[in-house]
This record gives sequence, structure tokens and C-alpha cells, in this order.
Amino acid sequence: MASRTARATAGQNGTMSSTLLTDEVGAAIAGFFFAGDGPRHMTLTRCFTSCGLSDVDPYNPAEGVPNKEQRVLTVCRAARGRPGDVGDTLLDQLLTALRVHGTFTDTSPQVIERVQTLRRALMAQSATLDDEGRLLRSNPIDLGTGGRPALDEQLSRLRHNVEDSSVLLGGAKELLESICKLVLEEQSMLPDRRADFDELLALALDRLQLQPHLVDVTIPGGKQVRAIYQSAKTTASTINELRNLQGTGHGRTLPPGISRETGRYVIREATHVAELLLSTHDRQMGRST
Repeated sequence: MASRTARATAGQNGTMSSTLLTDEVGAAIAGFFFAGDGPRHMTLTRCFTSCGLSDVDPYNPAEGVPNKEQRVLTVCRAARGRPGDVGDTLLDQLLTALRVHGTFTDTSPQVIERVQTLRRALMAQSATLDDEGRLLRSNPIDLGTGGRPALDEQLSRLRHNVEDSSVLLGGAKELLESICKLVLEEQSMLPDRRADFDELLALALDRLQLQPHLVDVTIPGGKQVRAIYQSAKTTASTINELRNLQGTGHGRTLPPGISRETGRYVIREATHVAELLLSTHDRQMGRST
């Protein structure tokens, strides 16, 4: 096996992942803490600690520095480079703290402007904020990549084409293929020859111990786990077959049975399989949170 650069490469700390907590959203959240406004330092400490981010919190309680706005900016930036859904968890924690503080019921012009700024930032990620400050994720594509730029780029393209079934079908297959290559490359198992989708999927599932036949069905829950793994494998294989009939890479029209709703369902299921592959891989590589 030869190691080579796959389309999905590992990101470095500080690289933005596919979390809703983008630079713009992080800056908008930090704005609520400008000039000492917002929840107390102690509340921020609890938020950061609950997300496993206390190691990147720059706050010195003895000296009271840096200020709350800078703390939030710094920790949000670090959260985007963490694997899994750390960024989204932090966003939820900060929104909860702001709700408890009464921020979203504050009718002062300054706070209203800050809320509008946050709403605009979230809308760019196909998410909305209700009047109580609760996050509504309207996009079917929800996958944390752990700060892997190539995967983030693919997800960004898909999020901007959620109404285009052609793009979603082609993108779903390419996303899964990229993740299989990533897994195999990082575990030094990527073939040094051209391999098709089915072979890459089989090799990745083998390496991650996710092949259905590897599950011991004699233990409680074994049959159910095998069925789940089989479903994930079938989903990935079927998406590839469907893409071969139609997809962005082949320039063909949609088969009659593929509606916009079906396309959104396909990409949602693809992200579920992708999450299983990535989270299992990160755990094996010692990167789980």
C-alpha cells in the first residue's frame, strides 16, 4: 500500500470545520459580550468546560483577562478545529447561556442589532434562530468533519445546492468516496492503484471493523448491530449505483423516480453513513472527544 494525497485530507488545529460555528457566527456570538455585556465569566467557564475546551480558554481568573468577548472569539476559533460536533455543541451552550441571561428578550436597540447580526450569519449556513434564541437547523446536510478542508469544501457545495437533486446525488457518492480514501490513507491502507467505489468502501469497512459479517450475532444486540451495519453498507452501495445512472459527473437527466425530496433524503442518509465512518476512524486514531 502506498500513501498518497487523497481528496479528503486531515485538517490542522484551527482549521474551520463544517460546524455552524463559522468565523462569522463566532464573531456574532462574541458581540453579545462586548464591553462586559452578557453572561458572567463563570458562565463562560462552565460552557467551555462542558465542551472539553478548557485547555484552549485563555482566561486568567486572578487577573481577569482577557475580556469576555476575546475569550469567546478564541475558544470558538479553537472549537472549529476539533473533531466531531464540538463546534456545534459550543454554539448550543453559548446560546443557552444567552437565553438564560435574558438576551433574546432584551428590547434595547444595541441587543436587537446583535441578534439580527447573528441571524444573518446563521442564515448563510442555512440555519435560523427563533424569537427565543433557539437554533433551527433547516439544512439536511449535517456532518462534522473535524476540520478537514477537502470535506468541508464538498459539504459547502452541497449545502448551496440542496434543491438540486442532480448535485446531491453526485455529491453524496463523492463525499463517501472521499471519506473512504481518507480512512485508508490515514491508516496506510490506500491502494497504490486505481480502485473503484465498491472496493474502496469494502476496504474501509474492513479496516474500521464495520463489515456486517464481522459482528458477533451470538451476543445480545448482535443481530441488530449487524443489520445496522448492513443498512449502512447497502445505503452507500446503492447511492453509488444511482449516481452511475445519473449524477453531476455523467451529465444525465434525473431518472423519473428521483424527486427533490428523494435527493434530500439521499444526502441525509449519506451523511449518516459518513458520520459512522469518520467517527469510527477518529476513535481508532485516538482523536475522539
